[in-house]
Amino acid sequence: MLNISYNSIDRDKVLKGQSSYQEVMRPKASRKLVYLLFSLFILAFIILFLPWTQNVRATGKLTTLRPENREQNIHSIISGRVEKWFVREGQLVNQGDTIVFISEMKAEYLDPQLVERSVNQTNAKKAAIEVYEDKAEALSRQIDALSENKRLKLQQAKNYLIQTTLKVESDSIEYETALINLDIAQKQFERQEKLYDQGLKSLTELEQRRQKMQEALNKKISRENKWLASKNEYINAQLNLNTVENDFREKIAKAQSDRMSALSSALEAKGDFNKLSVQQSNYARRSGFYFITAPQDGYVTKAIITGIGETIKEGEAIFSFIPANYDLAVEMYVRPIDLPLIRENGKVQLQFDGWPALVFSGWPGLSFGAYTGTIVAYDKGAGPDGKFRVLIAPDPDSVPWPNLLRLGSGAYGIAMLKNVPVWYELWRNLNGFPPDFYLNDDQKVTGNKAK
Repeated sequence: MLNISYNSIDRDKVLKGQSSYQEVMRPKASRKLVYLLFSLFILAFIILFLPWTQNVRATGKLTTLRPENREQNIHSIISGRVEKWFVREGQLVNQGDTIVFISEMKAEYLDPQLVERSVNQTNAKKAAIEVYEDKAEALSRQIDALSENKRLKLQQAKNYLIQTTLKVESDSIEYETALINLDIAQKQFERQEKLYDQGLKSLTELEQRRQKMQEALNKKISRENKWLASKNEYINAQLNLNTVENDFREKIAKAQSDRMSALSSALEAKGDFNKLSVQQSNYARRSGFYFITAPQDGYVTKAIITGIGETIKEGEAIFSFIPANYDLAVEMYVRPIDLPLIRENGKVQLQFDGWPALVFSGWPGLSFGAYTGTIVAYDKGAGPDGKFRVLIAPDPDSVPWPNLLRLGSGAYGIAMLKNVPVWYELWRNLNGFPPDFYLNDDQKVTGNKAK
């Protein structure tokens, strides 16, 4: 059992020697405590009606506004073998400075005179094009000459055909005349023979008529032969006209065929020339890829392929590079519930890692060590973690950001929103409501103009 005593303890007797107890128990001290508590209550009540700036908080890191100013990996366009490094890690280089030299490792590019020989092949193919074009031009002139000769020969053959036609007509008329003369001679001979039988004409006169009839017969046969010969000449003239036209047509067709072959060869040579020109240009440009240079002024931060003699593949990263000149920005990641509150040109209070700051999120005017930024853009789609990226640039109207800030450093951002009473902010947080959605006067005017 517990040894419990029923005797009471007199507290005043026990504590009367304690000065602190005596101070508290004095009537004046009790009134001071009441006044103090009442003052604190009044102060807290007044604080409830003070203005409070709503905000959206998020973490982020330092980056750059322009993509080309961010840290990047420099890749090798061709495959090769690392032969020599010209810089060390962390060294400042200027645009165009040689950083690393690589050598060729593919068999088809090992010839040291590859570019010169490709130039010779290109020049030879260019000369072949000129030869084919000259041949086509000569054949074109030959076709023109054959066409002119054809025109003259055809005109000559046509004239000869006209002459033979006229000759046939002339011989035909002479033949008809000979027939008429023969008929007349025969009739005269018959009449003379009848007169001779009647004794009215002598035998001599009869023989003279017979002789004339024979002469007319001979002349008729001669004129007929001449007429037939003229017809043969006419036929020969027609054949000659066709022969001349066919011969020149064949010659011109052959010349045109040769010209088309020359032009075809010239076009084929041009195609080969273009291929060789592209190949030559590729060889020349490939030789320039042996020296990997700095794309802009900056720092070589880390060598990925380090050893001499290491081989690299096409498109493989060799070293990382950071530009020397860049415009700092903060990429801050906000929750989807806070994204509707983010507006371009909105103000953000920033605290950077490594820079001491005393930040009052509700009263930004009392903050110390914080810097001001302006929202310049935000992503239209969420990232893999479900948050939205917001880019914040330095505010030109505020204190400049420190010069010693480096890319990748952490940052803490507080986006300033609407001013509300403290009691409203406490009530909102107790109920889990988001900050108020609103548009300031500038955004309202801009929105009305946009509409």
